[in-house]
Amino acid sequence: MDATISDQQIRCNVLEGTSGKSEPVRPIGGPLLTRMAQFAIGLPRSTKRLLTFGADALMLPIALWTALALKSAQTVDPGHFARALVWASACGLASLAALGLYRTVTRFIGVRVIARIAAGLTIGTMIAALLEALTGGWHVPYSALAIYWAFAVLFVAGGRSLVRFLCLSGLKTRPTRRVAIYGAGEAGARLSTFFLGGPDFKPIAFIDDCDSLHGTQINGIPVYSSEDLPALVATRKVDRILMAMPSVSRRRRGEILAGLEPLGVHVQLLPDLEDIIAGKARIDDLREVDAADLLGRDPVPPNPQLFESCIRGKNVLVTGAGGSIGSELCRQIVKVGPNRLVLCEMSELALYQLERELREQLEGGQLSTELIPLLGNAGERKRMADVLRAYAVETVYHAAAYKHVPIVEHNMIPGIQNNVISTWHAAEAALESGVETFVLVSTDKAVNPTNVMGASKRLAELVLQGLQERSDSTRFCMVRFGNVLDSSGSVVPLFREQIRRGGPVTVTHPQVVRYFMTIPEAAQLVIQAGSMATGGDVFVLDMGQPVRIDDLARHMISLMGLTVRDREHPDGDIEIHYMGLRSGEKLFEELLIGDNAGGTEHPMIMRAMEKYLPWVKMRQILDDLGKALESFDCKGAAVALREAVSEYQPAEDICDHVWARRAIPSAADGKVTKLLPHRRHLDGGSPRSRPRPTEGVSPQP
Repeated sequence: MDATISDQQIRCNVLEGTSGKSEPVRPIGGPLLTRMAQFAIGLPRSTKRLLTFGADALMLPIALWTALALKSAQTVDPGHFARALVWASACGLASLAALGLYRTVTRFIGVRVIARIAAGLTIGTMIAALLEALTGGWHVPYSALAIYWAFAVLFVAGGRSLVRFLCLSGLKTRPTRRVAIYGAGEAGARLSTFFLGGPDFKPIAFIDDCDSLHGTQINGIPVYSSEDLPALVATRKVDRILMAMPSVSRRRRGEILAGLEPLGVHVQLLPDLEDIIAGKARIDDLREVDAADLLGRDPVPPNPQLFESCIRGKNVLVTGAGGSIGSELCRQIVKVGPNRLVLCEMSELALYQLERELREQLEGGQLSTELIPLLGNAGERKRMADVLRAYAVETVYHAAAYKHVPIVEHNMIPGIQNNVISTWHAAEAALESGVETFVLVSTDKAVNPTNVMGASKRLAELVLQGLQERSDSTRFCMVRFGNVLDSSGSVVPLFREQIRRGGPVTVTHPQVVRYFMTIPEAAQLVIQAGSMATGGDVFVLDMGQPVRIDDLARHMISLMGLTVRDREHPDGDIEIHYMGLRSGEKLFEELLIGDNAGGTEHPMIMRAMEKYLPWVKMRQILDDLGKALESFDCKGAAVALREAVSEYQPAEDICDHVWARRAIPSAADGKVTKLLPHRRHLDGGSPRSRPRPTEGVSPQP
């Protein structure tokens, strides 16, 4: 079978993630054509090959006769004509068979098959002419020979294309989708070629910002300006726009998406160029718009010196290696070329999947890094110390943590044990083993926390700062940043799945805002921040502008060609439900305690100047906390947590969970939506927890 992309493959790629709009499922070509197509497809393979061979055996003589008829001024002896006919037909059929043209599936042929037909007939025609000349002289005009070749290609390729069209039209159950391709470059041209070969998608226009291309045609498809898009959507019934610009910057992509959103047309994108080059995606693997596209912020390339300082040629250990950030740290670290990478993970499945992926990455890049997968808890101090010494670890990235706010809020003791005590034990093991650099992956929720997760991460930061007093060789530092896109529990994949199901999309509160960053960008910045550590540093990543989650949901709905259903638009497609803030959540997050921050060698990394407790005081708090955890004393643990983290103001009694009726008006219809836990940080709360002014907070185009 030919290696060209089949219509079924394209259909699966393009329709992945489409909306829940129903479409009639019925044959397009009529019942007679459908029965004929089903009959043809159901024939034995040998019968299909015989029919194809017979059709070609009929087409080639017709092509030669047509060529000679057009040269009627020059008569050809019937005997010479018969001999030329035999040579041309025999050589043509033999060449087509030798190139495997009778093994291809006709309904999946593409441009490469047609090119192979042309090549086979060219070879066959040349061999026929040579044999005829050697055996008795060529008595057919050479001009007729050229005409014969053209008609032979037309008849043979055209016959197959006609059969393909009739079969697919008879089997097709969806109406043709009319698409506009944004980007008239090589990627767009290749995409249009795929679609022109199938019945399900009809490219009717290219859109490009290059003035010199306007008015031209590519693959017979006219090229228009982006200003013509509204008219094309209205008059040519465009129901989908495909962005074929894999190398465009994220900022430019965001600007284009902002312009496309008001059209109300489903927008999909080609994968990024680096994913295509790396073999992670194909040119036709269309994907839905995600938050990274909407943010429109280009990542800053890593500083090679900072990126390699703590990794190249060194022994590195990553805790929580199977998590979202931990696994990406491992991918980035392997690229740099460490001597040894130790993966520490509690989940056997996550560790297995990551190890397999990294080994493939090492083999593909011909890298010599030694990979050590270890099952275990990073908080087991003795085992961690043994591991660090046994593998002579020089750099530790501590990404192991419980990070889901509502879950940790309702599982306080395990949350503190993992986020605080395990971090302490891992850091003590690093100190005992002479590790050079220990980097804690922290969170913006550690700033002025209102939940256990944030307070526990802030206490982990304080523990490392206290330990720095006892260290002469190990540098402890922490890197603080906000939400990462497409991590476990992220709203982006959740919204995407809810939109696919037809809604509703669930948003906690219409005024909630969050910082976002892509996982690779965050991992790169964590690595670079660790290289700048002098000891006890708190690094804060520049997360750009905060994003209102409600706006993010609405943008994603619009760019999937759907509309929001609310009181003003009762016939919309997707409804947004406001569920209320979950236990311990804030309306907005912060990155700094106060405003004391200085710059660093990297433009997107700041160094925070924050107070911390001396180790003597910190050790007493940890002892009290440990006693409370051993006896599962929530109140005692809460007291110790508040004593250590002075900024911690829990939104509710985390042990008693006092619930009260709280009403939050829906942005869509003003109705009360749900019973919510009583929290100070909703209207009437402390100044720092009230909603900030929201001007300019929506996603950047």
